[in-house]
Amino acid sequence: MNEYIDEIIMLANKAEKINDIPVGAIVVKDNTIIGRGFNNRVLTKDPTGHAEINAIKDASTNLGDWRLNGCDLYVTLEPCDMCIEVIKESRIDNIYFLLENKDKHKYNRTNKSTLVCDESVVNNYKEKLSNFFDKNLNR
Repeated sequence: MNEYIDEIIMLANKAEKINDIPVGAIVVKDNTIIGRGFNNRVLTKDPTGHAEINAIKDASTNLGDWRLNGCDLYVTLEPCDMCIEVIKESRIDNIYFLLENKDKHKYNRTNKSTLVCDESVVNNYKEKLSNFFDKNLNR
């Protein structure tokens, strides 16, 4: 589990380096990472360039199928409504996230849960996200 947390934080750092909201995501099947993604909306000028969607696209390409049954999604920030719909369409089994997204509507299915990890990891990510928005609020 720690390797998944390390990976999604590393991917969030990539998003931050390109001045996008620091969110990273992976898709896991049979304990193997099959898809990776990070926010890249600013770089690609694409409003669908969310970490979750990018990870799902990568996983689908690597798996050779749009159906991601038996897969789980790990993401730094609770997915938005758009991503939830893509997650449902791709048939991902479970969603795990580090930080709840208080600005978005809640997805009330039982297959979504917060990742259990060291509190300092969550606090560091929360601070990173807060700093990003403080720095970029007037952009």
